[in-house]
This record gives sequence, structure tokens and C-alpha cells, in this order.
Amino acid sequence: MIGCFVTGTDTGVGKTLVSAGLLHALAPHHRRVVGMKPVAAGVVPWGGDWASEDAIALRAASTVAVPAALDNPVLLPDPLSPHIAAARAGVQIDIAAIVHCYQALAAQADAVVVEGAGGFHVPLSDTTTGADLALALALPVVLVVGLRLGCLNHALLTAEAIRARGLTLAGWVANQVDPAMQAVEENKAYLCARLGAPLLADVPYQALPEARGLVFELPAHWL
Repeated sequence: MIGCFVTGTDTGVGKTLVSAGLLHALAPHHRRVVGMKPVAAGVVPWGGDWASEDAIALRAASTVAVPAALDNPVLLPDPLSPHIAAARAGVQIDIAAIVHCYQALAAQADAVVVEGAGGFHVPLSDTTTGADLALALALPVVLVVGLRLGCLNHALLTAEAIRARGLTLAGWVANQVDPAMQAVEENKAYLCARLGAPLLADVPYQALPEARGLVFELPAHWL
């Protein structure tokens, strides 16, 4: 079973776009692919209930339909940092329970793409962060770098934090989120030389992002 954990240099850098794109890229090689959004903050109406826009996008890109309690076990109403949204909702984010949901998904799938919330160190509680969740899942990490001013520092620090926990940085994705960014190629070249992981996809700026059209160079052992 293939699995990966998608994190980003910040919130709003295209983790959902990349996660859905990875599901589409894996689908020709694996019959059962499913996305997971363990912790989502912010909801929209969906099917007579409420759901996360991120989870909805991952479900649309998956080839396996699973209960919402498995692919999005923590759904918080307010679009805030998870630890604040959880406190407002009176919810305790339980990493062990999330791992149990992941294991249940893995038993039903050939490939699972897990999308983290916010950046790698996003707080989940007063004592835990997204890094703790990634460590508990023990999956190789895909880093989405939002190409904009400041991304070099954010990318290198995040890669350092990933490796400091003994996790594997399986690769990274360059996503141009700022259409006015200057020296895009020079920034990508700098990261290619210093991140120590393969560039899996190079995503140009899209006014209307479309996951299905993304082109990935997937690791050979994922195929």
C-alpha cells in the first residue's frame, strides 16, 4: 500500500490541489486510491450536511468512497488554526484516533494521500502540532512550496523540520501561487539544488486551479 503525507510551506499554498493531483496521478497505477483530510477547519453545505471544501475535493479525486468519519475524522466549523477551532468547538484532537482512521482507510485502498492542515507545525492543541501527526503516521512527506517572496526560507526550514523527526522527504512540488512573483526560475533552481529531494511537479499559476491536469514525476516505487 502506497501512502504519503502532504504538507506545505504555509496555508494557502495549494496542498489540496496537489493532493488531488496526486490521487489522479496514482489512479492509473492503483485501482483503489483515496484521499484523507484528518483535520479540517471551516465548512460548507454538502449533501444536506456540512463538509470541508478540502475533503470534498479529495473525495472527487478518489476512486474509493469511504465514510466521512474515516477520510475527515476531525471537522471543525470555524476557519481558524485547528487548536483554536477545536477549543471553540469543545473538541480534543486525538492523534491516536486519526492514526486508527488512517489504518482503516489503508485496509481498503492501494494508495492513500493524506493532506495535512496549514504548515508542518500548525498547532493541533496546546501540546501537539501537525508535525506530531505526521510522525505518528510515519509516512513519506511531500512538501508543497508556494512560490512567492519568502518561500526559500519557509521551504528550507520545513524540510529541516521534516528530517529532524526522522521522516523522509519524498519530494516537493513547486506551485506558483503569486502570478507577479519575480525570478521564479531562479527560486526553483535554488530549491532544486538545496532541498535534497526530487521535484515531483512544477505547477504554473492557475487562476482556476485544476488538479486533473497536473503532471507528476512520481517515485518509481509508487507505481
